[in-house]
Amino acid sequence: MPTAVIAGGSIAGLASALALAGVGYRVLVLERAPEPPPWSSADAATRWQRPTVPQGLQSHTLTSLGVRVLRERAPQVLADATAAGALLLDLTRALPAEATDSAPEPGDRELVALGCRRSTLELLLHRAAGERAGVTVRHDTTVAGLELHPGHGSVRAVVTGAGERLPADIVVDATGRRSLSRRWLHAAGVPVAADRTSPSGLASHTRFYRLNGRTLPGPLDRGHGVGAVHGHYSGVLHPGDDGTFAIALGCLPGDRALRGLRTGPGFTAAARATPGLAPWLEDGVSSPLSAVRVISSPSNALRGVAGPRQHPVPGLFQVGDAACVTNPNFGRGLSLALDHAFRLADLLAERPAIDRAQRRAVARMTSELFLPWYEQSVAADRLRIARWKAAVDGGPAVPAPRGDLPTTEDLANAARSDGTVWRGLMRMYMTLSTPAELFGDDKLLARVRQAPDAGPAPCPPPSREELLRRVTAAEGTRT
Repeated sequence: MPTAVIAGGSIAGLASALALAGVGYRVLVLERAPEPPPWSSADAATRWQRPTVPQGLQSHTLTSLGVRVLRERAPQVLADATAAGALLLDLTRALPAEATDSAPEPGDRELVALGCRRSTLELLLHRAAGERAGVTVRHDTTVAGLELHPGHGSVRAVVTGAGERLPADIVVDATGRRSLSRRWLHAAGVPVAADRTSPSGLASHTRFYRLNGRTLPGPLDRGHGVGAVHGHYSGVLHPGDDGTFAIALGCLPGDRALRGLRTGPGFTAAARATPGLAPWLEDGVSSPLSAVRVISSPSNALRGVAGPRQHPVPGLFQVGDAACVTNPNFGRGLSLALDHAFRLADLLAERPAIDRAQRRAVARMTSELFLPWYEQSVAADRLRIARWKAAVDGGPAVPAPRGDLPTTEDLANAARSDGTVWRGLMRMYMTLSTPAELFGDDKLLARVRQAPDAGPAPCPPPSREELLRRVTAAEGTRT
């Protein structure tokens, strides 16, 4: 039985453990954080301290791709999540009532998202991995380096931070955004391919709440949430498990005029001013579960070490954020990590020989999975950053670049009256279809070009001046 050592025991690492055990590997997961106590998911959300995973305290969602992976590959984890109060959200309920082609279609069954806090999903994956035959999870352990075969340069062992040598047939880097295999290869004298990077330009402020009743206070206009990315800030709400929800407010990093978002009163004032969010924050409807947690999103990064340009080291693979990071505002990271983990296991089962050909095949698969989302995130972030900067500096509005094809904004306009366009756009948002597949559908694009102008949004967001006034006025009050 081949042996896999996985560095990192978070979402990508735990999913990789389940996937590799399923194709016949004996798996050892090494996680630098302490083992989580045997709490319930409700306790874990407030008491599980994860300084090594700061993004774990931010708002998350699982897109349709992630739900499909769990349904097909880890159904017990999905069943445990719903038993813990996670919501399977039918996205077609957000299809505009006046849109054409609104009758149910076969593909609609895939348009489902999971409302679940990251801490809950991670705890359930941890339990599933710990109960899986052939999987061992060891905590308080780091990987400090790789040992390679001197003859053919393939993986032979990992060396822990304590100096312990652990033999391995393959090593999986699931260290997240740190992508530590770059450091390991450099120390081993292997040239490391350069990354592709681009700023995400987002400071995210998240606060968690619990509903006081059993019904949702308002419609989910995004299907899996409420809100939007507006012309000078973003405000989005996502339902979670066990009657919880999270609100995330985004602005440019360093926007000192909105520093009041860090305070409870300032955050509440901005959230109540954001279209769709106010009903969830009415007196008696919900109660805060956390303080406002702030994080500056990392740059979009396509890791060279994970792709085809990297000098192949047989037996070394990167998964999830160790291979690619995209702006978390799009909510794709968890789903892509789950999909990547099981794709990796499938490919290794198809090509069991641990050699350069296997490594190159994994690199191609990784690039095909992540490159479309990296490029989409980079383009969308550049436009959003330019617009937000113009709003902050008082400059002219920044239009979307025009070309031969309609823009995403054109599709969003058409989706308000055309159910076929709505489904195509939603499938891209939910990571089921790539941007190339969406914009390569000539019939759909023809419908976009023929769609009438839907006009301005029915509930416009506050202007920047109004948002600043509300946040500033609220600072120093109690909430």
